[in-house]
Formats: sequence, C-alpha cells, structure tokens
Amino acid sequence: MSLLEKVRLLGGAGRWDVCASSASPRKASSADRIGDAAQGGICHSFTEGGRCVSLFKTLMANACSLDCAYCQNSIHCHKKPASYEPRELADVFMHLYLGNYVEGLFLSSAVAGDADSSMERMLEAVRILRQDMRFQGYIHLKVLPGADRSLVKEAGMYADRLSINIEAPSKSRLDELTSTKDYGSDILRRQEWIRRLSLPAGQTTQMVVGAAGESDEEVLEAAEWEYGSMGLRRVYYSVFTPIDDTPLAGMQRVPLEREHRLYCVDFMMRKYGIGLDEFRPVMAGGNLPEGDPKINLARTAYRGPTDVNSASYEELIRVPGLGPLSARRIMDLRAAGHAVKSRSQLASIGVAVKRADPFIKVNGHAQTSLAAYGG
Repeated sequence: MSLLEKVRLLGGAGRWDVCASSASPRKASSADRIGDAAQGGICHSFTEGGRCVSLFKTLMANACSLDCAYCQNSIHCHKKPASYEPRELADVFMHLYLGNYVEGLFLSSAVAGDADSSMERMLEAVRILRQDMRFQGYIHLKVLPGADRSLVKEAGMYADRLSINIEAPSKSRLDELTSTKDYGSDILRRQEWIRRLSLPAGQTTQMVVGAAGESDEEVLEAAEWEYGSMGLRRVYYSVFTPIDDTPLAGMQRVPLEREHRLYCVDFMMRKYGIGLDEFRPVMAGGNLPEGDPKINLARTAYRGPTDVNSASYEELIRVPGLGPLSARRIMDLRAAGHAVKSRSQLASIGVAVKRADPFIKVNGHAQTSLAAYGG
C-alpha cells in the first residue's frame, strides 16, 4: 500500500473524533527544538483567541478488534486494513509540519490486536517526534481503553493533551453498544490515571449521542460528573450517524440540533457555573426541548424582568443575550457609580439586546410580556 493511500485511509478513519478548541500553554523549551504549542494555540479549527489552525488528525491503524456497534473501524466492518509504522508516521507528520500544512498532531488508533501493543506503537511514533526529531509543538494523544498504567504515564510525558472516550453516559448504556469495553475498569480507571498527570492542556472525552437511547439528562449528568470528578477540560458530543456494515446501520440519524443544544447547556455549566439542576424543569421526559436552551431556561424560571442596575452577577448571566463578559461590564459600570440608562448603552458593551429585552428592566422600563418567546 502506498504512503499516500495510508494517509487517505487513516485520516478518513479518524474523522469522528473531535479534538477542538483549547490551547496548550507550553512553550518550546530550548533553541534546538522546533514548534511552539503556545504560539500555535493548537486546536482542531480555532484557538480560544479565534485564529484558525490545523491538526494532522489520523489513526495509527484502522482495523479494530473491538465490537463497538456504531464505529466504522470495528470488527464488524469490512475495510481495507491500513497502519503506519512509527517512523513512517513521524516522517509524514514532519513533512506536513515543515511544509506549514499543519501545526500539531492528533493521534488515535483502532485497537489492533490488543490495547497495549497498539498503544506502544503510538508512543513510539510520538517519542520519535519529541526526542529524535525535536518537535516541541502540540500533540493530542488518545489513550486506548484497557491500556496499561505504565503506558498512560509514558503518554503523559509526550502529550499536551490526553483523552479517552467514554462514548456513553453510563455502564448500562455502553453495554448496549459493545461487549468488549468495560466502562469502569477500561475507561473510568484510565481517566483517573490521566487526571493525576500534569498535562499542559489537560484531558477531554467524547460521547456518541443517541446510539443507545439515552436521554439528554443522562448525557449531561455524565458530563457534570466528568467535570467535577475527573477535572476534564471539555466533554465533546457527537450525534449518532448510522454507518454501513455496523449493527446500527438501520437506525435513524440523530438530528444535529440535539448536539447543538447539549453544547449550549455544557457551555453554561462550564463557563457560567449554572448547575444541571436548574435545567431539569426544562427537560420534559429528560430531553431538552427545541430552541435555545438559555431562552427556555429563562422562560421557565421567569419571575419578572431582571433590573440590570440592581441584579447580581449571577442573575445577569442567566439573562439571554448576556454572557460573563457583558455581565462583568455592567457590574463594573455600577461599581464606578454609573447606572445603565438605555438599551443602546447595553448594546455598546456587548449585550444582544433583542434577545435580552423581554427579560430585563432598564432605567425603570421593561417589556410587558414574553410574547416574542411564547411566554
């Protein structure tokens, strides 16, 4: 098999993994090293500052011995087997990096045979990059379920970020999707090992949404637990898409809007400090309704308009159209002795006034109803 065909097959086989959007703070440690993870701000598409960047995202091998019912690389699927040798992968990546095509590496793999031997091949590739080729840029490395603790520890020596996908919100849900992964020992135990490492960009995980019939509430409960117990930087959500040759090929695709709603709630949990309990009254039957979750939350909890000149920071960030930055600006104005006197003044400090207007009072004036939002 040609090297070009390997790049095509193994790159395409890794397209379902999400690896986006938070940078590593690590800088190149010496002048004889190449690459700077902090300068690259590496992520899948955009840094936190908004700059578009690129990763070489690929699998080490695509023929898996696991039987995950949703996965195109599982033992169920007919595919053309492909794999890199460790030196081969390192050479391909450095060619792309030095040609300014990519700024970092995202490396995962099918479990080809057993987890330890597959993980060892991945580690040899990144060891070559770090030690032989002196690459100091960003590397995100997937930990394979069931990998030995010594291999997880070694991965922490080379990677900016480690991740292992939990795939489902609970053991019972994962058991519906695979008979070859144990939720507690193969995944959660490895997450705990990763948590104890000092990683510049921490760890993340990912869930397939809708493949096992789980509710949004189950998914978000798992995410809240992951943030609190495992210290994750991000939980990523990937709505189920049926793939030919898998046992779930005949299932209906899950709407992308469901993924978007989960990301909205996840963002408010992480960035606003709004706990999942606040969203439970919104979730009829355990699922988020259609529409913007923040607007639905505000409508459900509405007890009258929020006065922007007297509300607390915590009250302000719960208003649609306001976020942490605009809420802090309002608090700073008030601390300096300046009242907010008009909606145009709110717009000037970043408030999305059309979204906020049904829920706020400005200088004593408020809308009379929530009719625009069905209230």
